Amino acid sequence: MKKYLSGLLATACLASTAIHAQSAWPTQPVRFIVSQSAGGSIDIAARLIGQKLGDALGKTVVVDNRAGANGMIAGEAAARATDGHTFLMTSPSTLTINQHVYKKVPYDVPRDFVPVTQTTSIVFLLVVPASSPYKTLAELIAAAKAKPEAIKFASAGIGNQSQLAAELLAAAANVKMLHVPYKGEAPAITDLIGGQVDFIFGTMPALVPQVKNGKLRALVVGQPRRSDAVPDVPTTTEAGLPSVVVTGWTGIMAPAGTPAPVVKRMHDEIVKILAMPDVRETLAKAGAEPVGSTPQQFADFIRTETIKWGSAVKQAGITPE
Repeated sequence: MKKYLSGLLATACLASTAIHAQSAWPTQPVRFIVSQSAGGSIDIAARLIGQKLGDALGKTVVVDNRAGANGMIAGEAAARATDGHTFLMTSPSTLTINQHVYKKVPYDVPRDFVPVTQTTSIVFLLVVPASSPYKTLAELIAAAKAKPEAIKFASAGIGNQSQLAAELLAAAANVKMLHVPYKGEAPAITDLIGGQVDFIFGTMPALVPQVKNGKLRALVVGQPRRSDAVPDVPTTTEAGLPSVVVTGWTGIMAPAGTPAPVVKRMHDEIVKILAMPDVRETLAKAGAEPVGSTPQQFADFIRTETIKWGSAVKQAGITPE
């Protein structure tokens, strides 16, 4: 009987310690490793969520930008994190496209990560410099037809969704254009504003501020309906290319081995944040829609997206490097 009671006491003590450890989390600042430079759409979502999350957790949320290699630098850094306080804030390229574009990816998504939640769904926008002679998509396509590969488009990296969006457009319009890859959205946008490239088909949160301040001109949105963020901009359907539909997203992953209660706490807090009216309004103005899926829903979504973008890479004729 004494042995039985001792066993019960030991089990209760262990359970109490585990519960205390879980309730004490976080014990240090939480880190978002962001697969993009400052100013990109992922970074914008990370900073908006991070500020609110810091208030909810009572700890600072540090945004750690690790741009480059189409999100693989960030992915590798997050996969190796073992502190239970590091998370990956990323996009389709890191989780669903790279394995189709590169022969060697330094992480395996199902093995190295646990889904937390999809945070946003993002509208894609095709923009040109404010000084560009092209006022419509039809004019841009006409120029590309007149001089094959003379029109240069920027992307956030080889195999990035912004490249695939432009390649999809080129295929639909039956034109050839020259791809100029950058290490992230922000440097690509900087060169676009400077006139070094002709256009980018990128994420709206990163581009809308530059459209509104007059540095860029929007030609089309990559979805069947117009966006409230830029209501005067026509859709690809209105421009005569209904097959060109491109939407992006952002999401949060935890390194494999992160305790399940920590993943749940992060999920629950972030979903609450995404439901806040001021957060929803800020995201909507930027051209992003809050999501807040369950970990299982996000896992299923990643699997579907991986298949979809694998087909898109083949269609674009991108050979794995």
